[in-house]
Amino acid sequence: MSADPNVIDVTTETFEAQVLQQSLQVPVLVDFWAAWCGPCKTLGPILEKLAGEYNGAFVLAKVDVDREQQLAAVFQVRSIPTVMLVKDGQLVDGFPGALPEAQLREFLQHHGVLPGAPAEEAPIEAAAPVDPHAEVLRLRKAAEAEPGKPELQLDLALALLAVGHAHEAEQLLDALPANLATDERAVKARARLAFAAQLRDAPPPEVLESAIANNPGDLRARHLLGVHRLVAGQSEAALEQFLEMLRRDRGFEEGLAKKTLIDAFRVIEDEDLVGRYRRRMASLLLV
Repeated sequence: MSADPNVIDVTTETFEAQVLQQSLQVPVLVDFWAAWCGPCKTLGPILEKLAGEYNGAFVLAKVDVDREQQLAAVFQVRSIPTVMLVKDGQLVDGFPGALPEAQLREFLQHHGVLPGAPAEEAPIEAAAPVDPHAEVLRLRKAAEAEPGKPELQLDLALALLAVGHAHEAEQLLDALPANLATDERAVKARARLAFAAQLRDAPPPEVLESAIANNPGDLRARHLLGVHRLVAGQSEAALEQFLEMLRRDRGFEEGLAKKTLIDAFRVIEDEDLVGRYRRRMASLLLV
């Protein structure tokens, strides 16, 4: 057993809790291996290295196929090593054989799994509250003073999104060079824009609140109100609406509540808040 908390040994009995349920909070990479397998001895240390380096961005779950033949049969593992990625309780991708480290990184990046900050760096991000409108003005001046710095354009786009100026933010994002267009912050900003786009022709929040007061089961109104809250930066209020949708009818519009919650988790910066609501979502889904 590895000393790294992000590397775990999984059995048939613990698979549901340690892989399926845990994947609702963080992606889980499942490594099917055996002690006698030569390629496994090459791949295993690389996967463990990445699990440590990614600082909790994913969990590596190791399954010894000799001991856990039932699990290997369920997942139709025909050769080892075989690696599978589980996200949000579902198998989303996988590959057989021992890939080199560079391709493993590409595989993770393709599925939005990026290295997390070391735990000791977390307090640095806890900055004092900043007036979002003042931040827009500051960044406008900075971007005008240094037009050759696209990083400032990205910062300005994020600040504009925070005050609801989605159209201008989208124009700035469209103008970013390729290397910044795939930046994690830019990807999250695009996701926020996708939420904002859902509000075109939508009623204002007060109309939606009135509709819900008259009919608490109006899930379409709850969805739009939640999107309003999310775009306005009221993350917890948004998640409450989406979670209530899930509680009332998880099948509404082909699982809209679950999908919206997952999309919201990707754009909300407050990791504690996201973790709390992931657990609440999981408890509803597993009832």
